[in-house]
Amino acid sequence: MPRFIDIANDSGSNDDHQSFYSWRWLNSRANGQKLQKWPEHIYWGSEIREDPPIANYDEIMNSDEGVKHWTDLLQSHGFTYVDSCPVTTSATKSLLERIAFIKPTHYGGFWDFTSDLSLKDTAYTSLALGAHTDTTYFSEPAGLQMFHLLSHTEGEGGASLLVDGFRAANVLEQKFPEAFKILSTFKISSHASGNDGIHLRPDVDRPVLNIVSPDASLSEQMVYQVRWNNDDRAVLPANSAGRPSDVSVDAWYDAARKWVDILRSGESEYWEQLRPGRALIFDNWRVLHGRSAFTGKRRMCGGYINHDDYMSRWRTLNVSPEELSLTV
Repeated sequence: MPRFIDIANDSGSNDDHQSFYSWRWLNSRANGQKLQKWPEHIYWGSEIREDPPIANYDEIMNSDEGVKHWTDLLQSHGFTYVDSCPVTTSATKSLLERIAFIKPTHYGGFWDFTSDLSLKDTAYTSLALGAHTDTTYFSEPAGLQMFHLLSHTEGEGGASLLVDGFRAANVLEQKFPEAFKILSTFKISSHASGNDGIHLRPDVDRPVLNIVSPDASLSEQMVYQVRWNNDDRAVLPANSAGRPSDVSVDAWYDAARKWVDILRSGESEYWEQLRPGRALIFDNWRVLHGRSAFTGKRRMCGGYINHDDYMSRWRTLNVSPEELSLTV
């Protein structure tokens, strides 16, 4: 049996175009299946402190093989450090752009900031921040986020907090399946409206835990996106038109308390002090972040990358063209 079909152009044009279809691709379409390649996720908790995923700046900047390794770590763990990064904004920006272009927001593109209350966001203060994901008020939240601490003078504190949201969702589903169901079906809204001339909210409301249903390429449902930022959450709908008819607002709050208890548990929280020369990048759809309060003056730089652009970079570096053709 031939391994492919090669169809010559018979439309009358003279461009000599030919279409090539492998039997494997044709068979997947005949069965109505896309052979989606789902990345493998390694869940982690506080124990990741002993062996966190680390990539090297020079390897990333000098070859796509380095970017391949870097993005593969991001896929498996949801975050990585990049060691030996020059302590400059230009080097950090170039590092981030090895994945894709930087996503601009109402805060700008690439950031270089210190504490600044005029920006009307708790991220720009010295206050402690609980575990959260960013830009829940966007229809599509930012995909990747990078932080690089350039300096911290005349003070202390400011340890960074990371929590594996996929692991936390798995724990919630195993221990409190009804709470998991509520947080994956009850749609809520978020907003950003503290700055003059800015009022951001998603095009439609979405749940805290967004899932992919099982299909031919996935044996069981899978959380693909966590949207949790209690500081940006809007008012919950009081009537059933905005929520599952069998779920009360009180039930949502009870489920949310169980979720927060898991996020705040010692098994979930990974604390680490950032330092100049070690950039941190994480998947904002998976990993929640926060920090302890600090004193003194910290200078931080970083930026966002769109999720689609990040995934495109990972696929083209880690999946063969033949395998990719089976996913479209």
